[in-house]
Amino acid sequence: MTSTTPPVSARKNRIEAALLAELSPSYVNVIDDSERHRGHGGWREGGETHFVVEVVSAAFEGKSRLARQRLVMDALKAEFDTGLHALSVTARAPGE
Repeated sequence: MTSTTPPVSARKNRIEAALLAELSPSYVNVIDDSERHRGHGGWREGGETHFVVEVVSAAFEGKSRLARQRLVMDALKAEFDTGLHALSVTARAPGE
């Protein structure tokens, strides 16, 4: 019998760990969306290039959407430096 659950990627684990360390979120969800981008710029065989991130953190309170995005991108700089190509971010403060 084969499993239909895709393997958890090493990059996904590193993204989650970086967001937890930098933003102390009450909620974080990271999805490897690479397969949907097959053949597009930045895509590589094996995935781990395109991710969707949802984060709820008190660190976002009182910050603009752009400032929130920058906090997330800054936390993941090492991932962008090593092959992360694209990131879709939803960043909310608690209660939003």
